[in-house]
Amino acid sequence: MKKNHLDDACTTILVGKNASLDGSTMIARNDDTFFAVAPHSFVLNPAVNGEKGRKVKSWLNGFESEVPENGYKWPAVPNVDYKKFGYYDESGINGKNVAMSATESTYGNERALAFDPLVKDGMDEDVIVRMVLPYVDSAKGAVQRTGELIKKFGSPAGNSVLFSDKDDVWYMEIVTGHHWVAQRIPDDSYAVCANRVSIQQVDFNNTDEFMWSEGIQEFVEKNHLNTDKTGWNFRHIFGTDNLKDRHYNTPRVWFGQKYFNPEIQQDPEDGELPFIMKTDHKISVDDIEYVLGSHYNETPFDPFSPYASEDDKHRYRPIGLNRTQNSHVLQIRNDVPEEYAAIMWLCIGYPTFSPYIPFYTNMNETDPSYNDASLEFNFKDAYWMYKALSVLVESNYTEFIQDDIDYLTEIRQELREAVAETDKLAANYSGDELVEFLTDRNQKVVKQMQEKTHKFFGELYTKGINLSKLTFNMDANL
Repeated sequence: MKKNHLDDACTTILVGKNASLDGSTMIARNDDTFFAVAPHSFVLNPAVNGEKGRKVKSWLNGFESEVPENGYKWPAVPNVDYKKFGYYDESGINGKNVAMSATESTYGNERALAFDPLVKDGMDEDVIVRMVLPYVDSAKGAVQRTGELIKKFGSPAGNSVLFSDKDDVWYMEIVTGHHWVAQRIPDDSYAVCANRVSIQQVDFNNTDEFMWSEGIQEFVEKNHLNTDKTGWNFRHIFGTDNLKDRHYNTPRVWFGQKYFNPEIQQDPEDGELPFIMKTDHKISVDDIEYVLGSHYNETPFDPFSPYASEDDKHRYRPIGLNRTQNSHVLQIRNDVPEEYAAIMWLCIGYPTFSPYIPFYTNMNETDPSYNDASLEFNFKDAYWMYKALSVLVESNYTEFIQDDIDYLTEIRQELREAVAETDKLAANYSGDELVEFLTDRNQKVVKQMQEKTHKFFGELYTKGINLSKLTFNMDANL
C-alpha cells in the first residue's frame, strides 16, 4: 500500500537517563512532511473526567474508535488544516509525565507485508497520539496500549513511535498490519533512527527490555521470513536495505553516531550500523538540538560547503530540512519535583536556524502565537515568524550564518537561565497555583523570544539591503 500521508521522513534520537547530562530521559524527533509549508499549532488538550461516549475519528481513512471516559491533559503540535491533512498531534507529555512522539515513518519489506498487509482503515499516525497519550501512566504502559490498539484495529502504515517517562525510554516499530517489536533503550545508551527498521537482535526471554506483538515468532517461522541462519534480527526479518536506505535514511544515522562517537569510523551507507550506542560523554539538550538541525556539517556531504563537489553535496538527505515543520526534545527530569519535571523543547521552524523554546507541560494553556496559527503567512504566529527567519538566513547563508549562530548561542544561554530561575521559584508554589505560575513563565519566555527574534530579523533584513547587487558606487553624490 502506498503511503500517501503528510508525514514521511523524520529523524529520531532517544537517550537513557544515565547517558544524559543531568539524569533526565529524552526522546526527540524532527517532524518532516512532504510539503515545505504545512502550518502547525501548539495546543493544550485538557484533562477529561467521566465523559463517556467520546470518539476519535481519523480524517485520513475510515478509522473511528471510542476512547476512555477519563484522560490526562496533554499538549500537542497538530496540523492547522487538520481536516485536509489529519490531526498529526506529533508529540506531547501528559499529566503523568509520560512522553510520546509519533511517528517516524518506517518501512517493512514486501516479504513480510505479503503475509500481513497493511490495514486500510486501521489506526493511522494522524490519530495515534490522541488514542494513546491521554490514557497511560508509564512508557511501558504506552507501548502496551499501542500494541493492543494495533491488534484490534491494525495499522495502515509502517511507523515507529517513541515513549518515555522518568525512568524508561522505549522505541516501538510497527512494520506490518499487525506486527511490531519495541525495545527499551538501556539507561547508559542512546539511539538514532531514520525511517528504516532499527531494532536488531530480539531477546524473547527478556520482557524487561523487549515487547512484541502476539504471535510474531510463529508468524515469522510459518512464513519463512528469517533470512539469518542464527539469531532473530528484527531489522533483517522485517526491514529494508535498498538504494533509498543508503542515500536517504542510513546516512542520517551515520552522522548522528559520528557526532556522539567521533572516535568511531563508519560508512554512511552501511546498512548494519548498530541501533543501541554508548558514548563516553554525557548527552545534553544542546547536543540533540545540534544533530536535529544538522546537514552533514563539516563533512564532504554538507550542501552548504564551499569546498565539496556538487555530487557529494547532494549525495545524502540531511537531517534538518526546510520540510521540518517542528522539532522537539521531550525531557523528563529526575533532579526536580515531578510537578515541574517535564519540559517540551519545541522548535517551530527550521531546526538548523531556529531556537528550541522550553515549555513546562504542567500548564493550562499555550500562548496565542502558538495555538492560533494561521494557514497563511502572518508574522505574529510563531510558526511563520521562525520560518521567515530561517528563509532569510538560508537565502544569504554565507553572510548571515555566523549572525544566526551567535543569536542561537545567546538564546540557549538565556533559555537555560530562565529554566533554572523557574525551577528555583517553582518551589514556592503547589497545586493550581503552580500550574498558573508555570503557564505564566512559559508565556513570558515566548514573549522574550518573540521580541529578541523580531529585533534579530530586523538586523538581518537591514544587513540584507546592503548586500544587494543593484548598486553602483562611482561618485558619493550620485
